[in-house]
Amino acid sequence: MYAGGGSGAVARAVSAVDVAPIAGKSGWLVRHALTDRLGSGGKQPQYRLDVRLDEKLQGLGQLSDDTITRERRTMRARYQLVDLGNGAIVLDATASADAGLDVVSSEYSVIAAEQTAQENLSREIADQIITRVATRLREKTQGTAPVAVPAAPAPSPSPAPGQ
Repeated sequence: MYAGGGSGAVARAVSAVDVAPIAGKSGWLVRHALTDRLGSGGKQPQYRLDVRLDEKLQGLGQLSDDTITRERRTMRARYQLVDLGNGAIVLDATASADAGLDVVSSEYSVIAAEQTAQENLSREIADQIITRVATRLREKTQGTAPVAVPAAPAPSPSPAPGQ
């Protein structure tokens, strides 16, 4: 995929991706992981990566006294790679990851486990996104990619009733 190393066509295309800000702590973690892996190096961006995260922390195991013994943290990302030259959406996809946590009597241990899971899931999501983006840009540079879909124009306001 990265033929030519850091100077290959795919590496140059990937380094021309700008990651838009992502809301929340997990958003910061995902964006940081993405920018680390993309290695833009101050290059003029040709693409923008828009990412929206959805997270859920769900209690699974429950004792007779309603104490939760197991949690599942799920992270899902919907992302779009937009060509800045023409506004076309080059890639529209999702990535997801989840982790299970034991809930123990030590609150500190539970908080530390939840934070570690959040960091690990953020890296996993970033890795999935980078793989898909690099694959799509490789297809595009080799001319084997499907044609990009132009961004839909904003709907025009409809007239008020009675006009």
